[in-house]
This record gives sequence, structure tokens and C-alpha cells, in this order.
Amino acid sequence: MTAPLDDLVSLLDLEVIEVNIFRGYSPDENRVRVFGGQVAGQSLVAASRTVDEKSRFVHSLHAYFLRPGDPTAPILYEVDRLRDGRSFTTRRVIAIQHGEVIFNLQASFHAPEPGLDWQIASPTDMADPATLPDFKTRMEPYKEQMGDWYHHPRPIDLRYVNGSPLERKGVESSGQQVWLRADGSLPDDPVLHACIVTYASDMTLLDTTLLPHGLGWSEGGVQMASLDHAMWFHRPFRADDWLLYDQVALSTSNARGLAGGSIYTKDGQLAVTVVQEGLIRVKPNE
Repeated sequence: MTAPLDDLVSLLDLEVIEVNIFRGYSPDENRVRVFGGQVAGQSLVAASRTVDEKSRFVHSLHAYFLRPGDPTAPILYEVDRLRDGRSFTTRRVIAIQHGEVIFNLQASFHAPEPGLDWQIASPTDMADPATLPDFKTRMEPYKEQMGDWYHHPRPIDLRYVNGSPLERKGVESSGQQVWLRADGSLPDDPVLHACIVTYASDMTLLDTTLLPHGLGWSEGGVQMASLDHAMWFHRPFRADDWLLYDQVALSTSNARGLAGGSIYTKDGQLAVTVVQEGLIRVKPNE
């Protein structure tokens, strides 16, 4: 693995405190609040650690971001074993800091079994990710504007198909496509791959809700924060192989934005569906 990816894997390797209780930490970064994908990924790790049937894998999760996380303090994860059925296992996780719940997640696990198989067609004629600039190359013209964040190590190799949000400022559109993968090789652990994709799924999706308005995520006067996050896992995938994240803005109203995303393997298999709603407050022009 690359060093940033190794750090991410370590970040997801929670400390066991007691039965059904785990502790996670945040990286030493200059952040105002904990990255939402981190607490979602760590919560899924905590839930997965309590699933005794190792043949069962997560097939859906639903989560709410309740309070901003403190990046300087540990996060305690408490797992409630809601159900262990013959076919499905259900877990609820709450993340706690300073005596308050900052996040909750409910996840369902299911063993693969035969059944009907169909999916919506994958996008066609997408540029090969190897031909697209990586994040630092794409954002190099804006590095002064980004400051230290431009030089920050990134465990996820993220490549915009349609140009970055900064490049598309002032251009209205309804969606975007992003290639992503873990920046290095991962062990053959489906749980780890699911948790890393959960982490990565929060990286660009809410930005999509700004595109119909011709706004970018660094726009002055725009306040954004994730409110809830839902994922459905359909087919096997590897987080260290290229995945196409096809994103579309669904609605913006009442200071909230809703976006949907479909994550495809490079050969066009629909692996994951994501829907996220977030807070979007735009300060009126003076």
C-alpha cells in the first residue's frame, strides 16, 4: 500500500473496548470537523465486527449525521445487535463524542444467494481513468487557493471525468462522473473494501447538488454539511480497482440538496447505489 492508504486502513482498524464497544480516532489533519466518510466507514467496521456469520456481507446502510465530530477527540462506537435472523443480520451503531451522539447508522447483512439479476445500463464512452489527470495535477492551477489542503496525502485516487468543480464554475449541469480507487493494493477482505468505498462515497456526492446552479464547493458564502447517507451494495467489487461514480443532482430546496450516485466496476457492473442529502446554505450577496 501507499502510505496514505496504509493510514486509512489503520484508521478503520478500530480498538476493541468491550463487547459491542469500539474506539476510533481521526487523522492529524487541519479539519474543522471529522470527515463524514470517516465516521461512516468506522461505524460500518464496528457493525461488521459483531456479525458472527462471516458469510454475510453488508447489503444496505442508512445513516444520519447528527452533530459535527471533533477531530481532536476519539470516537466511541456502540453496536446494538438488533437481529440475527436465518437470512439477515441487522445492526445499529451510534458514534459518541463528549457524551453526545454525533452519528448513527443502521446496517443489514445478507449472505449471497441465487436470484434474478438485472441492472440499469452503465454509462458509455467514459474516458479511461489512466488518461485523466490525478487530483493534484487537475487542481494544480488552484493550489494557492487551496493552501495546505492541496499538498495533503490522499488515500483515494480521484479523477474527474468532466473537469473539477472549480473548472466548471459558472457552467450549469445536472451531474458529474468521477473515477476512484484506493491508491494501492488491498488484502482480499470484502469488509475492508466495503468500508473504504463507504468512506470514499462521501467525498464528491454532495458537491453534485451545486452543479445545476453553476456553483463550486469552494464558493464563498456556501455552507455545506452532510445530513444523511444511504447505500445499497449489489455486486462484488474491489476498492483498489477503478470504480466509476456516476452522480446526479436530484433536488435543491429548503436549504437542502439531494444527490444520487451509482458506482460501477470498470466492466460496467453496478456495484453500489448511494443517495445523500445535505445542508446547503448560500449567503446572500451583500
